[in-house]
Amino acid sequence: QVGILDVDLCGPSIPRMFRVQDNDVHQCDSGWVPVFVDQDKSISLMSIGFLLEKPDDAVVWRGPKKNALIKQFVADVAWGDLDFLIVDTPPGTSDEHISTVEALRPYKPLGAILVTTPQAVSVGDVRRELTFCKKTGLRVLGIVENMSGFVCPHCSECTNVFSKGGGEELAKYAGVPFLGCVPLDPQLSQSLEEGRDFIQEFPKSAAFPALTRIAQHISDAASQQSS
Repeated sequence: QVGILDVDLCGPSIPRMFRVQDNDVHQCDSGWVPVFVDQDKSISLMSIGFLLEKPDDAVVWRGPKKNALIKQFVADVAWGDLDFLIVDTPPGTSDEHISTVEALRPYKPLGAILVTTPQAVSVGDVRRELTFCKKTGLRVLGIVENMSGFVCPHCSECTNVFSKGGGEELAKYAGVPFLGCVPLDPQLSQSLEEGRDFIQEFPKSAAFPALTRIAQHISDAASQQSS
């Protein structure tokens, strides 16, 4: 059982990626009922995107209101008995990140996965996120380098559009695991745009092995913590 919490309050895109953007959340005795994204009800999702009257509505909130909603998303959603709760945050180290860490602290979160692109500008931003994790006592499970080269859908050749190696160098600098490179793959982008199951439909994609390794690392880290 996996819960997904979208705390990118100003840009909630996760509902569209699962093709459930038109769904509504309902109330029960335990609070909000999250939206289930699969028939087996093994993946549940909560996002501010479900609470907006119109999909193009802007969320213009100051810190206290963001903080209150994130606390509600953690404590007042009927998540049920989860194996994992995955929290998707916006870039940076803003109110959303502070509120999320504080709300989850009683539950002893497993840690954070930091995502960068290869360019020095992006690596610099993620370096500050490493500092944030250190100051808040949040374990860093590892670093992922996203958009790491473009894979041609015809010949499978990889071209490093945004340079290469920034994520791995940052992981070495910080002394944390490097989880791998996820290439720019049109099939992955298409899956996210259309809300399709990328793993099932494109098992031969160049991004598939990288995503599998990342998932396995998270599973291993959880097993080590519980043992």
